[in-house]
Amino acid sequence: MPKVLLVEDEEAIAQTLIYALETEGLTTVWTRLGQEAMNTLASGNIDVMILDVGLPDINGFDLCRDIRRQSELPILFLTARHGEIDKVLGLELGGDDYVTKPFSPREVVARIKRILKRAGTAGSSERKTSPSLEVNVDHGTATFHGVPLRLTRYELLLLGVLRSQPGRIFSRAVLMDAIWTDALDTDERTVDTHIKTLRAKLRAVKPESEVIQTHRGLGYSLQLES
Repeated sequence: MPKVLLVEDEEAIAQTLIYALETEGLTTVWTRLGQEAMNTLASGNIDVMILDVGLPDINGFDLCRDIRRQSELPILFLTARHGEIDKVLGLELGGDDYVTKPFSPREVVARIKRILKRAGTAGSSERKTSPSLEVNVDHGTATFHGVPLRLTRYELLLLGVLRSQPGRIFSRAVLMDAIWTDALDTDERTVDTHIKTLRAKLRAVKPESEVIQTHRGLGYSLQLES
């Protein structure tokens, strides 16, 4: 069953779309913020995204640009902007379609079905497959150059966050807030410890690997290999 990620901060709009989508047999995951959406993409098999341009934490166009650095996930923009320049910008950034508010939920569903038909219903795990690293937090799996990695829960979550936005520098504080939500007495040195064990497991597969980069005074980033 195709899975739709809906990124929309207005609950009334979101609930209307969720009802319309699920009535047509489309499983829907709803997030209000762009960062929540990136975390969802890292942990679940998403087939298509409905993306509101005016999110509280990030402009939808910028979020699309970040996604396009790692994935060909189909994206339908949802926006209150009617200008032609905004539509052109959204499509040039890699959007597959564009709907302006107010809109008909049935029209959105029809457009989503058309996008899925055009793209095929392969899960996002296939579209996001890297030649080197795959992470699926929902299934508790990760592979590096085709070799399964045996990771602890926190190692898997940490790798999933880093994999969600290759090249982005994540501070220790951001990683703590995203991963160690149930361990309030844990300090930031825990991040360093888990990065060290992750590197060891990656290098056990490929000794010269430098997938996880350290940025002194800033944090860590992940660089995908070919």
